[in-house]
Amino acid sequence: MNQHPYLRAYMAGIAVPTMMLLVILSAFLIARYVFQIPIPIERAIVFPMALVPNIFGAWNIFYLWLRPRPHLPIGFHGAILPFLLAPAGLALASCSGFLSTTSSGLLWFSAVAVPYALLAIGFPLALIAYYLVWKYLVGFFNAVLGIA
Repeated sequence: MNQHPYLRAYMAGIAVPTMMLLVILSAFLIARYVFQIPIPIERAIVFPMALVPNIFGAWNIFYLWLRPRPHLPIGFHGAILPFLLAPAGLALASCSGFLSTTSSGLLWFSAVAVPYALLAIGFPLALIAYYLVWKYLVGFFNAVLGIA
């Protein structure tokens, strides 16, 4: 099964974020319709639904491409991804007008305030989560598809 390794790497990469989008979409729907938080779902979910799975797939292709050369283990390779996704997401959200910065934190949709302290705690947790997701889930899908 040595045919199309980059296609298989792409498919293994997009599997995890595609499944997680169902969880994220459910959280947005509950927040908007149950707790009446005024979040325009159609504007907020575009970045994760359109780009994140494709970026995961491309990042996994990049990991496969690096394999003959000295490279990081897959968990550390995946933990680098938030350093690319966070600035891109923040830039896209601020350019779209639903994220603004204040002196105390970020203001999301002019309704949800996120203090900088929470971001300082959340980013290392995101790094840990990405490490674990890439090490165990994406690594598992790579092994199943025969590219690990």
